[in-house]
Amino acid sequence: MLHHSQIPFLALLILGISALSCTQAHADQPRHKTGFQKLEIPASDQGRALSGAIWYPTENGSHTAATLIADNAAFVGEEVIMDAATDAPPHPLVVLSHGFGGNWRNQIWLATSLVQAGYIVAAINHPGTTSRDLEPVKGARLWQRPADISHLITALERNTQWGAHIDTSDISAIGHSLGGWTVMELAGARMDADKMAQDCQHHPELAACDVVRDFAVGKTATDRRKLKQDLRDPRIKRVISLDLGLARGFSNDSLAHITIPTLVIAAGSPNPKLPAKLESRYLFDHLPAKYRTLTVQENAAHFSFLQTCKPNAINLLEAEKPGDGIICKDGLKGDRRQIHQEITQQVLAFLARH
Repeated sequence: MLHHSQIPFLALLILGISALSCTQAHADQPRHKTGFQKLEIPASDQGRALSGAIWYPTENGSHTAATLIADNAAFVGEEVIMDAATDAPPHPLVVLSHGFGGNWRNQIWLATSLVQAGYIVAAINHPGTTSRDLEPVKGARLWQRPADISHLITALERNTQWGAHIDTSDISAIGHSLGGWTVMELAGARMDADKMAQDCQHHPELAACDVVRDFAVGKTATDRRKLKQDLRDPRIKRVISLDLGLARGFSNDSLAHITIPTLVIAAGSPNPKLPAKLESRYLFDHLPAKYRTLTVQENAAHFSFLQTCKPNAINLLEAEKPGDGIICKDGLKGDRRQIHQEITQQVLAFLARH
């Protein structure tokens, strides 16, 4: 569940299917049921301790009662089969990165749809920038976010349960908002804190600049050096950015040298804090034409990429924290379920094409 004690401008960066199959083989098969387990990944030399979840295809849950996860008074959950056996064939892996103040539950609608198409999907909470753990000292270390995803992949590869079920030659990364920034780092983009600081003088209205200022991102020379390091993970073969933020902090040279397929999906509903022209479109314009694809969800707002909201969710969120009702607001003609279906089709088509 999202933590709504944040102030509204931080909420603005909460970063974070069936109709189309990823291959003809998948289209000819019955839809997979969704198995589910929680993940606890210990700290190691490769990364910090992480908590999250994994969704996976199973055909062994037909006589097992489904469990509703991530469902609460405000948000619609998804049905899964807890601790079900995993299908034997190796499956492609998709890793998810949530946005600022978000958590692993935010894209469960996409995770379950990907599983039904034959993917294994894993997501974790990023310490310091997740709900119930918004901590400036940890959160300012943005370079740890892509490292978290690499640590997750390594842990799954080495795990006796999951290693045999994952096709390690077919790994994709998807991220929303600051999660979109995270997966672009994994593709080879590099953060230039000095460039971002200068840009924020010209565009102080951006939500990304709120985070840079309030979390003191890139404050020290050491931090700026670590932000600029190459965090590319060659195991990731393609990335998808969902209405990302902080794009203008990437060095143009690093974006120009990305060599894996990249799908950039932008929210079309006007948002002065996260304008598509200055974030998703900026990213797209600086990527090599050979590898880039851009789509705009005209009826989507920034938070349309989160879970579907229940009918009284806006009132509940506003009562808890004025301003947080925005999380459940879509574009003027937006219907979140329809938006999710369209995004899912785009994601599956992109994964199949590449």
